[in-house]
Amino acid sequence: MYAPFEIGTRFRITPPGASASTDDRIDLTMARGAFGSGEHETTASCIEALEKLPQLAGARILDLGSGTGILAIAALKLGAAAALCIDISPEAVAAARNNCALNGITEGIEHFTGVLADAPAGVYDLVLANIYGDLLLDLAEELVTRPRSGGLLLLSGMLWEYNFEVRQTYQRLGCTVLENRMLEEFSTVLLAKG
Repeated sequence: MYAPFEIGTRFRITPPGASASTDDRIDLTMARGAFGSGEHETTASCIEALEKLPQLAGARILDLGSGTGILAIAALKLGAAAALCIDISPEAVAAARNNCALNGITEGIEHFTGVLADAPAGVYDLVLANIYGDLLLDLAEELVTRPRSGGLLLLSGMLWEYNFEVRQTYQRLGCTVLENRMLEEFSTVLLAKG
């Protein structure tokens, strides 16, 4: 068990069985595990960025490296219509399914075990990828094909040393940087696809 904690202005992360919030924060019930329950600075940074996106209402989301599913669950609770969660780890996919059940999310979300190249085809309003910087570089050409024109990419998980190269690579591929957040060790970049 862990003590509930807040992220951003809208969310509270709670362990299973915790009392519901009595204020206007949105509870995200997350079973603690190896795939991130919201404590990592990149997860918190992504959730803070999601809170500010008016484009989330009715959006289709792709969450690459979804882990516990926390980002997709947060997006759905903020009004997204559908999410596809992809993770290479079967254990992570099982954790994400469990967390969806804990949050009462049974529709509008799909889980896929594998890599991006093998995932179902589709075009999305927002692509989330909270993964290592080297993977963001390796997957850049493929990842930019997934958002619709004008769609967004929210990239995180990269250490500072990868930040410049990641931004430059995605800009060369037709994206515009909307926000670049430098955290304690990592960074988060929000881009729009041209």
